[in-house]
Formats: sequence, structure tokens, C-alpha cells
Amino acid sequence: MKIVSVDCMQMPSGNAGSSRGAWSPVLVRINTDEGISGWGEAGLAYGKGWRAGLGMVQDFAEVIIGEDPMNIEKIWEKIFRKTFWGMGGGTVVFAGMSAIDIALLDIKGKALGVPIYQLLGGKCNDNLRTYASQLQFNWGTEIKNQVLVEPEEYAEVTHRVVEEGYDAIKVDPIYHSPRRANGKVYTPGEGDWKITGPLKKEVIDTVYNRVAAMREAGGDDMDIIIEMHSNTDTIAAIQIAEALKDLRIFYYEEPVHPLNVESFAQIKQKTSIPIATGERIYTRQGYRPFFEKRLIDVIQPDLCLCGGLTEAKKICDMAWTYDAAVQIHVCGSPISKAAALQIEAAIPNFLIHEHHQRALNPASRATCKYDWQPVNGRYKVPDLPGLGQEPTEETIARCDIKTIGEYRPYMR
Repeated sequence: MKIVSVDCMQMPSGNAGSSRGAWSPVLVRINTDEGISGWGEAGLAYGKGWRAGLGMVQDFAEVIIGEDPMNIEKIWEKIFRKTFWGMGGGTVVFAGMSAIDIALLDIKGKALGVPIYQLLGGKCNDNLRTYASQLQFNWGTEIKNQVLVEPEEYAEVTHRVVEEGYDAIKVDPIYHSPRRANGKVYTPGEGDWKITGPLKKEVIDTVYNRVAAMREAGGDDMDIIIEMHSNTDTIAAIQIAEALKDLRIFYYEEPVHPLNVESFAQIKQKTSIPIATGERIYTRQGYRPFFEKRLIDVIQPDLCLCGGLTEAKKICDMAWTYDAAVQIHVCGSPISKAAALQIEAAIPNFLIHEHHQRALNPASRATCKYDWQPVNGRYKVPDLPGLGQEPTEETIARCDIKTIGEYRPYMR
């Protein structure tokens, strides 16, 4: 089997909205001379960077034409070592590598007639515990950017997700200011809502009251994950952790700059709340200093950024060595979700699955053939060959596609 062409495309999933940029998933389809194609995703669906990701997968596609797609490790090493910039890494480089790696495993699974989790060691988990993620943006299929401000709103959204069967939630309680001006809610860095430390009493009280309202609404058995999105600095992160310690926080995500090892060390010394991070850490090399200093209790690799499924499995195995649990970061198209379910099924240190608010968006859900959704806060792992997900023909027809290599009619 040989790779004959690679289709690089932006998926039209509707604008799900983002303060950091429009919703623009970047996909790759690797096509072979035996008519088997595999799908992958570059993890740049939000924020600023999807155009760079689209270009990166095109550049890397030139490197893999003619290769046997079954030789996944060989191809990963070729891109890493023979493209010069591969070894330098970074978000865009590893996003391109990740998309290609996931697509290769999709091909291999389809060729062998097995789900990807079988290629990663077989199934350890099936009924995956799932949490409702990013509740500060509200929850539902038609929320229209109705950000939450008052504690009563945080309590109400908690009631709704508990009624849907979730027993774990995640919220960034500092993201939105309590202040409104002409209908606008201030976000980090705007107005007088300063969230780097030392923090004003108003900020600490606002954060505490929001989370306390969620704890009361969800009850003692519900787990609460606190997300900071790295918007706080070390002093502020420590102050927030101290303020929330009596509310039994499940873990504390990205409390400080995602690559600042020493800042994580300071926070780790000051709180007993488990620390989580990882969506902006790439490859085993990026995780190594965090593991060696015992700074992460829950790792959160993004499969579409960290180097792909192949690299993520190695990172998760490293985490096992250091007694760290795994929560895959999932904030992309249904392709990225399908990839997450595959590796979560295969690893013994799986903790919980992230079900992002954006995964409820009807436009995004309609882009792919299968609408995998949790039931009563639990996910079943698909048993279809390969990734178990691919875009619909209607979606592909609407994509802006750049093809590298030989065109084959049956691939369209």
C-alpha cells in the first residue's frame, strides 16, 4: 500500500463563535493506491492559527507521498527529523504532524478491520465518565454566546447539566467580569477586571461565590474542575486555589502560563488541589520537565496538537510512570472527539472525558456521519474500524480542498 495523495481542507462547520477567533477546523485526508483513506485533524479549530495549520499539513504532505501508510513510526520520524522545522516543533508544526499521524492510524485500522484502540493495546475502558466543559459560556445547543455573570446563573446551568446526567463539570470562574457596560461583559484584560495578582477582594469574592453556587446546586457528589486558561499569574493562581480549597475542587487546570515549569512548581507547593495542564504542551519532550518535577497530577494532551495518537500514547505511558491520570483535551471537530475516544479506551490511567460546550453546536455535529454524544454523563466507545468517524459527502463538497499528489476519482 502506498500514499498517493493528501487532501488538506478547512471544514465548514458554521461559526460557533469564539472570543479568540472563528471556528475553523483543519482536516487532512490521506489517500492510498488501494482506495483506503484516513482522516485526521490539526488542533487549530479556534484561536488564531488555522491558516498556518492548513499550510503546514500541505508542506508535510509532500514528504509522505509514496510512503507505506502502515509504517507510522517511520513516517513520524521522517517528518520530525527530515523537514528541519519538525525538530523545532511548536504549535503549528506539531498540529500538522498530529493530523497526519491520526489519519495514518485511521488507514491502518480500516485496512485491518479493527478500531484504533486495538492498535494501541486493546480496550481497558468503555463506559467513559464525562464532564460538561466550559460552563461559563452556558450550556445547550442554542446558547448564542450568553455568557454567565451572576452566581445565580452559574447555579442554574449546574442544575441543567446535572439533570442531563453529568456528575462532573468544568468552569472558568474568572473569565468573565461581573461588570457590564452597555450590555457588554468584560473579558480578561478589559476594563478594571484585573486577574493578575495580587487580586482585589472583589475578584476573589466573585470567583468564590460563583463556584460556591455551583457546589450547592450540584451537591456534594458532583466534581468541579476549575479552569484558569493560564490567564492568571502565579500569585493570583495561588490566591484562587486558597480561596476555593473548602469547595472540594476535583483538579485545577492551567492555573498559570502553560510552559512555565517554575511557576507550576510554586503553585504545587502552595495547594493540595490536584494540578492539571497539557493542551499547550507538545510531545514527550515538552512533558518531560513537568513529569520529572512531579508537577502534573492530571495531564491533558490534545491529540491534534501533541504529535498525534502515536505520540499521545507514549505521553500517557510516561504519565503512568509518574502516577499521573489522563484527561484528553477535546475542543475540535467530531474528528478530534473520535480520536480521543479511541485512546481513552486503551489507556489504564484514563480519568475522565471532556465534553466541550462547542460539541453541542448543531452545525458542527452535522459535519460528520456519526453524532457521538454521551448518555447520562457517559460515553460508549465506537467499535467501527479505524477512527470511527469521517465527514459527510455534503461537508466534503463544501470544503476548500488543497490536494498534494496524484488525483484519484474514487477519492472524491
